[in-house]
Amino acid sequence: MFEFNNIQEIWSTMKKNKLRTFLTGFSVTWGIFMLIVLLSAGNGLSNGIGYNFRNISTNFCECWTRSTSQPWQGLPTNRRIRFNIDDVTDVKRYHPEVNLISPVNTRNDTLSYNKEYLTGQIRSVYPDYCMIHYVPVNAGNGRFINAIDLKERRKVIVISPRMATVLFRDSIEPVGKYVRVGSGMYQVIGIYEDENKATSSPAYIPFTTGQMLFDDGYQVSEIVFTIEGVNTKAQAEAFEKRLKKRMAYRHRFSPDDLNAIGFYSAGEEFRMWKGMTNGIAFFIWIVGIGTLMAGIVGVSNIMLITVRERTKEFGIRKAIGAKPSSILSLIIIESVLVTSVFGYIGMVGGIGLAEGVDYIMDMTGANAAPDNGGSGDMGNTTVFRHPTVDLGISLAATGVLIIAGVLAGYFPARKAVKISAIDAIRND
Repeated sequence: MFEFNNIQEIWSTMKKNKLRTFLTGFSVTWGIFMLIVLLSAGNGLSNGIGYNFRNISTNFCECWTRSTSQPWQGLPTNRRIRFNIDDVTDVKRYHPEVNLISPVNTRNDTLSYNKEYLTGQIRSVYPDYCMIHYVPVNAGNGRFINAIDLKERRKVIVISPRMATVLFRDSIEPVGKYVRVGSGMYQVIGIYEDENKATSSPAYIPFTTGQMLFDDGYQVSEIVFTIEGVNTKAQAEAFEKRLKKRMAYRHRFSPDDLNAIGFYSAGEEFRMWKGMTNGIAFFIWIVGIGTLMAGIVGVSNIMLITVRERTKEFGIRKAIGAKPSSILSLIIIESVLVTSVFGYIGMVGGIGLAEGVDYIMDMTGANAAPDNGGSGDMGNTTVFRHPTVDLGISLAATGVLIIAGVLAGYFPARKAVKISAIDAIRND
């Protein structure tokens, strides 16, 4: 049975070999510390990249018009391609991967309420737009555009928080009030959530209303949509090629003309960033585990030396009646004490550093959302945010180190106790 005297004996042994104990403990502490620091840095990268996609679907695509760069079927170069509302229906019909879809027309105009006014961006969209670009309207702040607004061409508008603050000065409830946009009056039906309150955040009106009032007719500036079942780079490239070929047929330009229409896929960018973060995470784990293994090897070597130096002592213990199990437990407990105490110090130090960096980033605003030009746009990006590590991973790593410490002490001790008392006493 283990007694308190054993602790005193272990402490006495460690005091006699202060430098060796310190170096062993430092290798353990450094291994855990570096693993946690590296993992927290990897989480910071992953959090930053994931945060950039918070306002858009990761399977979001955008298509817009440009000018031709090649002649085609007697038509000249530099011919401006114009999308129309029929193109939106065509994209949905001929491409089964397309799920949500919305045409978008954008214009700048003056919004006013009584004596307050500002110049802002007005986007004419379908109801699907709020799900494509994550434009949330919280409970109590009204709603987004719906199908009835679209069908009846209602003169309604969803405004940004900054627009609500400037026009209504926080003293009037905006929902239900009428604001002037250009020469027309629109009823405010919602205020969407925009954590940045950016000056460039747009307002939204039904697409059909914009067609009717802003001389847009059937013209469409861009088409945004989400796709399903496109999970690889090869699938994404095939979809883009098929879409452009269909548009080339409809608008009579060369299918090989890369300049005729623009195309952007957030999924491809997301896959690229995800692949990069996964690669970094894999590298971090390799380096971290390597550092941890170095600490484990250090403990093993020290325990091997310790057992070898004390072989004669173990022989004397056996000669006076000590059981092999008591000698074995003494070495194992010493190994566990070194790895657990110094491992805990490394864990606390690593978590403390990660939390300290996160706190400083909070205080300096580095963890805050960048001004991304309004809800729904990537805008400015961040690559590092909230560099913390999961406590469970930290405890698991420390637990693995303690188990390794048990094994590091067990095997050389078991070998030592198997030696006969006479041979052990004779050992130099």
